[in-house]
Amino acid sequence: MDYKNILAGLLAEAAGIDRQFARDNFEVPPTRAMGDYAFPCFKLSKMLRKPPGAIAADMAERLNERLREPSYVKYISSCRADGGYLNVVINRATYMERALTEITAAGESYGASDMGAGKKIVMEYSSPNVAKPFHIGHLCTTMIGNSLDRIFNFLSYKTISVNHIGDWGTQFGKLICAYRRWGDPDALAADTMAELLRVYVRFHKEVKNAPELDDEARATFLRLEEGDPGVVAQWKEFCDLSMKEFERIYGRLSVRFDSYCGESFYQDKMSEVIGLLEARGLLKESDGAKIVDLSEYGLTPCIILKSDGATIYATRDLAAAIYRSRVYAFDKCVYVVGMPQALYFRQIFTILKLLGFEWHKDCVHVGYGHVRFPDRKMATREGETVELEEVLDEAIKRASAMTDAERKLDDPQKVAEAVGIGAIVYNFLKNGREHDFIFKWDEMLDIEGDSGPYLQYTCARASSVLRRAGEMPETADYTLLTADEEYEIVDLLNAYPDVILDAADKYEPSILARHVFAIARAFNKFYNSHKILDSAPGLREARLRLCGAVRAVLGKGLYLLGIEALDQM
Repeated sequence: MDYKNILAGLLAEAAGIDRQFARDNFEVPPTRAMGDYAFPCFKLSKMLRKPPGAIAADMAERLNERLREPSYVKYISSCRADGGYLNVVINRATYMERALTEITAAGESYGASDMGAGKKIVMEYSSPNVAKPFHIGHLCTTMIGNSLDRIFNFLSYKTISVNHIGDWGTQFGKLICAYRRWGDPDALAADTMAELLRVYVRFHKEVKNAPELDDEARATFLRLEEGDPGVVAQWKEFCDLSMKEFERIYGRLSVRFDSYCGESFYQDKMSEVIGLLEARGLLKESDGAKIVDLSEYGLTPCIILKSDGATIYATRDLAAAIYRSRVYAFDKCVYVVGMPQALYFRQIFTILKLLGFEWHKDCVHVGYGHVRFPDRKMATREGETVELEEVLDEAIKRASAMTDAERKLDDPQKVAEAVGIGAIVYNFLKNGREHDFIFKWDEMLDIEGDSGPYLQYTCARASSVLRRAGEMPETADYTLLTADEEYEIVDLLNAYPDVILDAADKYEPSILARHVFAIARAFNKFYNSHKILDSAPGLREARLRLCGAVRAVLGKGLYLLGIEALDQM
């Protein structure tokens, strides 16, 4: 329910100002004691050439005169001028009745919108590298992208989730050379990623004393690009084995993709890119390599072809963008890739602009910070990775220890898996994505703090109340909900649709995560202060339906974050 719009209409009628102007400028005061909504009069001061305080006083006088009328008093209890602000106290009975009627009728669909109907968004995220372990750092892009994918779907956009697998490049020359020298087929079959990582790390150690290995690796990759059967077969084996591992991990995270077109998919499409660049006179030679000079735009040169003629990831990303535009006709193409790549994407988008593609402005880089551990670093070349699967297993183990055997859960292992994985996912999403994430177990699994388990426990608590109540009452008198704790819940639920829109607009799941936490905290405050099942007749029905609304919104909110909501915990 857009209560601001209702207030804007009443204010516009009473004070003679533009309705949309009023709607756009209503604010929420810093404390409830000041009122429920506030209208700042500073912008009007310039227009009317009167002090803001005088304008606010005049508006308050006009509105108070109208509060004798049913159409006004139904929505506003009182108003007063406070400095340059008009502070409004709403009629809570009307607010509660209208908001909860809408929320309970919609259920888990509450907050959905058709704003994206007919529009397409390509979402590129996760994008691990073949033959390298899926480490904890990959979870940032995976879970941010997965959440945004779900949020945009909820707003009726057609999303195409793309996993741009890193399955091409000079590193495969290094890997193939390393495996042919030091690889163990039995170890590869037993633990694919461990064996490939072992030989890859060894290559980088050996090359320090034998630099000719780099030349051999570059030559091997060139043979791969040229289609040498033996090299291609080795590369394909590594890709197939890696994909099996990735798919298994995505299954644990409940993440899916519409496309797994990796870098190699664009191998036969890069000649067109080079041709387009040459036709526009954009391709220049520099130390034997081919580049696009972007100095005019305050950017460093972008390499398109190395001096040995091999392509580079920029060539493939340009080909991928052109392909996606042609095949999907996207309205947005979103790249969920780390903040250090911000300059690189500015280069790519600028080159697309120079090539005459108007849709370059619809390409968006959604950056995120680093994962940091208090006592260790991550560097694949040195083998210092923190593998995601070991973290997931440890989280589930710790979550299992939290389970109270006396609760007699139907499936304790399933609950432990949901809680452990949910704890990690929520902690990657609750803070702004551009901030670095410090990995701390105690905070992630704190069932009384700002954590995934806290949210899942709140869902389970609401579900328990509803189970014990039996059938949900079909109707209720929401005007009986007069407690401040009840109003706080409904106010947060009422704001939920706007929060989803804000999260989508800013490509920021943390906005939704923080709001879901606020709803859970408000519900627990209410639960600990008031009876639900033992309330008086009439009030009991209203509180049960309020509980049902909280469970529906929390459940869907967690789903949009990529976390499983629980009915038992």
